[in-house]
Amino acid sequence: MKRQSEFKKLTYLTFRNIKLYFKDKITFLVSLITPLILLVLFVVFLKSTYENSIFSIVEGFNLDQKLINAFTGGWLFSSILATSCITVAFCSGMMVIDKVNRANIDFMVSPVKKSTLQLSYVLANLFSTLIIAFVLLLVGLIYLAFVGFYITFVDLLLILFGIIITSLFGTILANIIWTFTRSQGVVSGVCTLVSALYGFICGAYMPIYTMGKGMQGFVSLLPGTYATVLFRQGFLNGVLKEMGKTLPNEMIEGISTSFDVKMSFFGHEVSTLGLILVITISTLVLLGIFLLINLKRHKKIKKSVIK
Repeated sequence: MKRQSEFKKLTYLTFRNIKLYFKDKITFLVSLITPLILLVLFVVFLKSTYENSIFSIVEGFNLDQKLINAFTGGWLFSSILATSCITVAFCSGMMVIDKVNRANIDFMVSPVKKSTLQLSYVLANLFSTLIIAFVLLLVGLIYLAFVGFYITFVDLLLILFGIIITSLFGTILANIIWTFTRSQGVVSGVCTLVSALYGFICGAYMPIYTMGKGMQGFVSLLPGTYATVLFRQGFLNGVLKEMGKTLPNEMIEGISTSFDVKMSFFGHEVSTLGLILVITISTLVLLGIFLLINLKRHKKIKKSVIK
């Protein structure tokens, strides 16, 4: 009976936090800065830039415009999802807002376990991120259905896995930071910084291949980069396979390398399984750190209460 009651509290608090996030229009819009920037850049010049890059690689061969559109569209939505799973996770947390509004004090004197409250923040953060990510995925699939759809069932599973694991990674990382934060200004600053800069460091705004060697080495150490390449493969493997029917393997390799469908770690190519393992292990490590931090904080509060 006790467990059932605690579960009801957890469910109520989780839904409460999700509703608060979607009601806060400013926070909601800030969390969508990166996909909006990507859409504007794509419409203004990225689409034509990527098309010219492909044409320069396949010079002398005729490539169906439908394949070009499918490729550039797949690149766009792989970038949007790769960034949104992190940026939305950072901006949809209600923990600090409750601290600022001092709502956490009310929760402390209410019959709610601290662990239940903490878990409700994490779950609401994760579900809010997943809701937006799945909506963006649906928009992407509809767009590709019109311009050129080459995503297989296996590719779709890869994209879905990428959404879930990247959202979980972003959620845990954000909640580790928010645990030590009590200022709305810090939250707004971090959200804006992450939303504006994350697209650059994960290779969403421009391919990693075009960066300098030093920058390439730096981004190859970031788990988010592996998540981006995972999304690239999910969206672009099918269209590359279709291109392979008219283009030689060397050209397909050139396109794959130039547009981050393949990734190298200091000269060694990383397989799809390698990408999955890196982001999964990174998420588990972060989860371990998060649990350890909260365990220590719980013990500290317990000691202060006893004194």
